[in-house]
Amino acid sequence: MLTHLIKSLFRQSTAPVPSQELSVQRYLAGDLVGAERGFRAAIQADPHQPQHWINLAATLLRQHDHAAALPVLLQLVEISPDNAAAHNDLGICHARLQSLEEAETCFRRAIALRPDYAGAQSNLLSALMDSCEWAGVERWLTQFKAYRTQHPKSQWAEWLPPFAALTLTPGATAREVTEAHSTQIAAKVASLPQLDRPPRTAFPGRIRLGYVSADFYAHATMNLTFSLYAAHDRTQFEVFAYSIGRKDDSIYRKQVESTCDHFIELQHASTHDIAARIAADRIDILVDLKGYTANSRPDIFALRPAPVQVNYLGYPGTSGATFMDYYITDPVATLPEGEGEFTEALAYLPDSYQVNDSRQPIAADTPSRKQQGLPEHGFVFCSFNTMRKIEPAIFQVWMNILKSTSGSVLWLLRENTRAEATLRREAEIRGIDPQRLVFADKLDKPAHLARLQLADLFLDTWICNAHTTGSDALWAGLPILTCPGSTFARRVAASLLHAAGLPELVVKTLEEYETLAIQLAHDSALLSAYKQRLASQRLTCALFDTTRYVRHLESAFRTMHEAAFRGQAPRTFYVPRMPLP
Repeated sequence: MLTHLIKSLFRQSTAPVPSQELSVQRYLAGDLVGAERGFRAAIQADPHQPQHWINLAATLLRQHDHAAALPVLLQLVEISPDNAAAHNDLGICHARLQSLEEAETCFRRAIALRPDYAGAQSNLLSALMDSCEWAGVERWLTQFKAYRTQHPKSQWAEWLPPFAALTLTPGATAREVTEAHSTQIAAKVASLPQLDRPPRTAFPGRIRLGYVSADFYAHATMNLTFSLYAAHDRTQFEVFAYSIGRKDDSIYRKQVESTCDHFIELQHASTHDIAARIAADRIDILVDLKGYTANSRPDIFALRPAPVQVNYLGYPGTSGATFMDYYITDPVATLPEGEGEFTEALAYLPDSYQVNDSRQPIAADTPSRKQQGLPEHGFVFCSFNTMRKIEPAIFQVWMNILKSTSGSVLWLLRENTRAEATLRREAEIRGIDPQRLVFADKLDKPAHLARLQLADLFLDTWICNAHTTGSDALWAGLPILTCPGSTFARRVAASLLHAAGLPELVVKTLEEYETLAIQLAHDSALLSAYKQRLASQRLTCALFDTTRYVRHLESAFRTMHEAAFRGQAPRTFYVPRMPLP
């Protein structure tokens, strides 16, 4: 996103300011506060020079301060209206601030100025998906298909973000996209100095295990991994956490800092400096908790700082990268015929690939339905997945279900006003009162888990399943109904339900999905039986047995490490299920 801005730091300004060179050096060294101060001084000295605004915007965007970057970019496009890259980054700011109509306008302006602007095309697609503007997505895909037939993979893959490829073009195309992205990443770091990675001359007593993430704060991934780091067997593993993202004062941040043997803050460090630190720490297994999600840094892994590198948890698909060795999955999330989806060797855990925290608190004060805008007595279907996972086919099924269950509502997560308005409009087109769609504001995790208990049934999305949101529902005692597809991203909820002991709620077709949802809404005894079974085995089922899960994960890590130590290439393997104590 910031390539043009970062490159611009090396350009010679037509109106040099004494502080510019020092500010650039501070930027490159990671002193973003000092760089920002210098760039603001340059603007004050010469406010009509676009380069100064570009430099300041780059600094603010690198700090993920989109609110502060917004007026800077607005000023930049005013003094440099034909700068396509500036319009693109202004769109990014609007999108991060949930102003999606403004974001779309900016991306379209960037494309009008530069029709081959792959980054703007990619960002436009993301904005359309986040807005649930399905007609716009279809038009974009039609244009993309035409572009794809006329250009090499290296060019057309830039149009399609990896996560969008998982949902819109699953299977072979999604793998092609990630392969192209990873090839570009590897090429970008090829010119950097080689790492000095000390060899391990003897099989170590403890495996040095490193986790890399931008999400060591109040984030969905930290919700899942809250108890993971502390649960590692310290007689066999030494645990490092490398933070490449923002920090907060949450219990999640404090937990990972206090339960890892080493917590290293590297948010503003360069790619090479991060990789060099990891290599110097002699990490045996390096785990990427991000993949191709927001604020990820796959370039670190492209430098190969560790002998074994693992794609785990954060991204529901392949990296497409030769520099990633393994992907953690399970026999439900990935069927044997689905192994071709991955470039990595697969490590199959016996129950579910997903770790969970077995101590998640649920707020004692459960709100009333009235407080949440829900009917006192009507059936409440819910789906708290992100808006971009909702697409026309599953939405039509949901509307059919509402038609067949008088007085019911569909409870969704509020993300942005544009998607909310779009979904209400789409409901009305399908003959459903738009007010039967109820939108919930985001809450902290304990309060969210408490309000989930107000719902009757969680309806899973289809193109990309519930992941953390699915585990949240099951932990709160709310059954999930899912219809899995053929890829990992479309089979996660099935994996969760099997590990929670409710495989009957995994159906084969959308027709079965619709029929069973309606049946459960009318058969209170059947639904109650599922809820009672979930409640009775919640603390003993495989999905929420954190300690047993970590033992399985450690078994996988030991297998990977031993193979690498013996010089063996990564290979797919199954971790045997440990007996219950």
